[in-house]
Amino acid sequence: MTPSVSRPSMLWLLSEPSRALLELGLSYSYNKLSGQAPATANGQPVMVLPGFMSSGGSTSILREFLANQGYDVYDWGMGRNVGKVEFVALLIERIDEIYRKTGKQISLIGWSLGGVYARQISKERPDIIRQVITLGSPFAGLTQPNNVSWIYNLISGGKKVTQINHDFLENLPLPAPVPTTAIYSKEDGIVSWKICMEKEEDHFHQNIQVRGSHIGLGVNQSVLSIIADRLKLSKDNWSKFKPEGFLNKTFLYPSL
Repeated sequence: MTPSVSRPSMLWLLSEPSRALLELGLSYSYNKLSGQAPATANGQPVMVLPGFMSSGGSTSILREFLANQGYDVYDWGMGRNVGKVEFVALLIERIDEIYRKTGKQISLIGWSLGGVYARQISKERPDIIRQVITLGSPFAGLTQPNNVSWIYNLISGGKKVTQINHDFLENLPLPAPVPTTAIYSKEDGIVSWKICMEKEEDHFHQNIQVRGSHIGLGVNQSVLSIIADRLKLSKDNWSKFKPEGFLNKTFLYPSL
């Protein structure tokens, strides 16, 4: 059972936009310097799923970064993410179509609620999912207090998150049967970092703390570095992310 957690502080919430803009500026040069495609890319398919109330536009910078790295990048194709559980079944159909088209396993990168979907998709299609990377995704406690639940209540006509399919909610914290990297920030102003982590790490599941805002995770230089490193690996040679250098370990990836 997930322990009760508190929603992030108002300070972290109100500073989200300014911090995200700073992260965008800092990552600009990183994007420009990382344009050379790694030899392992080979057009591997990668799908990026946006967070709650976001659309493909919010992931455009991340997708451009991946395309420049030589990956075959796909938007999730569902428009704005309004938090429907039914999206999972539709996304599975889309994933199946991409696999039939490419014949290659697909990596999933999910931002916030998009990562919740990504994990569930991988549980349904472990044979065709290469790996999952989640960015501030509250899969360990979707019903826990956060700073966006009021928006869900509003657009759902008063229906609360706790009224979502019970079996779906019970299954969310369970680990996916594919390599999974859960990226979280203790400065997250939207959801508690405590519910964005695997309960237990093992040889296929790793939690990595970065420094930054929730809405800036998709442009955060530290996050982009992790993604670039992880996507080079497959199920056969997957290993945990290990940053090099004292400064990286101390300041950029404090959990490591």
